[in-house]
Amino acid sequence: MKTWVSALAIVLGWPLVSWADAPTTLTTLRAVHSVSNEEAAKSLPVAFEATVTYYRGYERTLFVQDGGIAIYVQYPAEANLNPGDRILVKGTTQPSFRPFVLGESLTLLHHGSLPPALPATYDQLVRAQRDCMFVRVRGTVRAADVILSSMVRSSKMQVVTDGGIVDAVLDSEDAAALKDLLDAQVEIAAVASGRFDGKMQQTGIVLHVSSLADIKVLSRGKTTPWSLPILPMDEVLTTHHVEDLSQRVHVRGTITYYQPGSSVVLQDGGKSLWINTQSIAPLRLGDLAEATGFPDAESGFLTLTSGEIAGSGVQAPIAPLPMVWRQLTTSKHVFDLVSIEGTVVTALRGASQDEYALISDGYMYSAIYRHPEIAGVVPLSPMKQIAVGSTVRVTGICVLDSANPFDRDVPFNLLLRTSDDIVVLAPPSWLNTRNLTRVVSVLLLVIVSVAAWGWTLRVKVRRQTAALSARAAVEGALERAAAERERRRGRILEDINGTEPLAGILEQIAELTSFRMAGAPCWCEVTDGARLGQFPPGAQALRVISKEIPARTGPPLGKLFAAFPPDSMPGSSEAEALSVGAKLATLAIETRRMYADLVHRSEFDILTDILNRFALDSQLDASIEDARQNARIFGLIYIDLDEFKQVNDLYGHHIGDLYLQEVSLRMKGQLRSQDVLARLGGDEFAALVAVVRSRAEVEEIAQRLEHSFDTPYAVEGFVLHGAASVGIALYPEDGATRDSLLNAADAAMYTAKHIKRQAASPVAAADSPAPELESAP
Repeated sequence: MKTWVSALAIVLGWPLVSWADAPTTLTTLRAVHSVSNEEAAKSLPVAFEATVTYYRGYERTLFVQDGGIAIYVQYPAEANLNPGDRILVKGTTQPSFRPFVLGESLTLLHHGSLPPALPATYDQLVRAQRDCMFVRVRGTVRAADVILSSMVRSSKMQVVTDGGIVDAVLDSEDAAALKDLLDAQVEIAAVASGRFDGKMQQTGIVLHVSSLADIKVLSRGKTTPWSLPILPMDEVLTTHHVEDLSQRVHVRGTITYYQPGSSVVLQDGGKSLWINTQSIAPLRLGDLAEATGFPDAESGFLTLTSGEIAGSGVQAPIAPLPMVWRQLTTSKHVFDLVSIEGTVVTALRGASQDEYALISDGYMYSAIYRHPEIAGVVPLSPMKQIAVGSTVRVTGICVLDSANPFDRDVPFNLLLRTSDDIVVLAPPSWLNTRNLTRVVSVLLLVIVSVAAWGWTLRVKVRRQTAALSARAAVEGALERAAAERERRRGRILEDINGTEPLAGILEQIAELTSFRMAGAPCWCEVTDGARLGQFPPGAQALRVISKEIPARTGPPLGKLFAAFPPDSMPGSSEAEALSVGAKLATLAIETRRMYADLVHRSEFDILTDILNRFALDSQLDASIEDARQNARIFGLIYIDLDEFKQVNDLYGHHIGDLYLQEVSLRMKGQLRSQDVLARLGGDEFAALVAVVRSRAEVEEIAQRLEHSFDTPYAVEGFVLHGAASVGIALYPEDGATRDSLLNAADAAMYTAKHIKRQAASPVAAADSPAPELESAP
């Protein structure tokens, strides 16, 4: 059969697709968890149910668990989820430290409870045996502070467990409660995960805690930290005590860097490891070697300490990876052997190292050759001289300031192994200041004196070289500062047009203004609103300047402030920095207010300030979906005002508009809090009765709406006797779609209106038009 279908596809020109090759959707969390990183890289489709164990919306951090299996889900949009929610996850697999799921949709099935928290030891956590699981961890709180995470205030604790130190991040900013936990023995219920560098190498442990209620205090500290006796600063080490049970490890790789008596770097494929060692054994770059030592994470970078190295003498060289500046500004290539091209700005010899400052793609970095530890015993070789402006290729070990894989544009340097790691590709252009100076020097030497003017010119050349070096350093610093200002400004503009909260944007603007003023405290006070930013204590004793946040129309929106030491002199850049910040604040505040107004106008009727037809359609679609999911019913009431056209024709549209406003208010008063009233247009209204158990409930509410016209309306000195005809429809009995429900309710309303007209006598219908308008007594 399959052969016949394939032949027919060839004859008809159909694309021949093998259904056997289509990936099968993984429908359980256990099946997803069992795939390898190689399989996960194929973006296998998944659709499984699981329970939410932790969710941080503003960072899109989501962990789910089911049947003793847990996984991390990356979902690009913010969702309204809470721990214990049962959800349906659809998406695809992705590789990482371990496979995770890139979510395409999340569906809330129902609210439930969290799975039981499993006890976890430090060894289980550091070996990732409880990765992504909801666990219980016991330890002593060493530090607890309120921090900023993605510009949102949260908390971070350092907890000492039996085996090592773990970090706990907490969605709370209760500073008083945190300080009360210092030195306390606690049991924390949290989701366990690792801390990683750009290569997805684990460098630490993180516990994700949903609330303070998940921290159980087993015993308080014997005393509060602030009641301890004051200890002289030179005696603080007398209380130091460490019990290190770390186990020695054994690794193998190619030597890509060696600083005798200091450090070695081994590289194996895409993985590199920094090893601290005191060994001065003769080792050769490119040799295969083995190392033993104790694992550690220094400043977030994976290292071995107390390292011992054994070279094999067998060459297994590693080819340096060609890179550009942007590729090296994350920790993905930390400690890797790389090469990059650049232009030499200056070269300086220091007491402990030689440093070449270079520019690549408009950004500065340094190539550093560290002098050997035995430089004081053996004479140091001369520094390799490279002309300023030369184009070079630099090969070395990439080191960075931050190991966080989510940080971008992180400053980096290259560590040179030998002076041969910097190779000139092209000399500097002949037409430059230095060459012109040489020409002038030759002319002066010929004219005056070779000896006297030679000495003078050497002095000038040295001074000019030093000035150029200093100028390049200053220009580089100014360029980096300008780039940082532009990066922050760009992020603020993106957030203004995005979904970032207004308070967070104003705090970013205050930080940008502070950055432009060399770190002076800056804050923003919104009119009739909050104070945001860095408000210094004792501000009344400082020199404070301010700038109003202007509005395009109307009074100012607030003020932007900056504080300086009282004895400081005003600078010309202060007013400019405040003005730039105030303009950004105006843009942020008015953009958000304009957006809120547009949203309101799109959903509400301008005259009556109740929902419009568009918003009612959305509410109907949502009610139909909810009713289908939960097998419920709901009602729809169609209301048409009787003889409303006569009000506009006889007394003008102004009276008619006021009448519609009073009618809307009175009908809203007859509805329940969960019901919705909308104006469909003209004199037509509809009421969505969301929660009912029978048609009789809908009919009772419809009668209340009709009776709301029993009392006359007072409209600008007149009394208006109104009436309305109503019709009801019940989902799904009278219609299973939005249009069918509206049509059914509309038809029922017209039937009621027709019956009402037939019941009225012809004489009354002709002589007593409704609604009737008369002068008020």
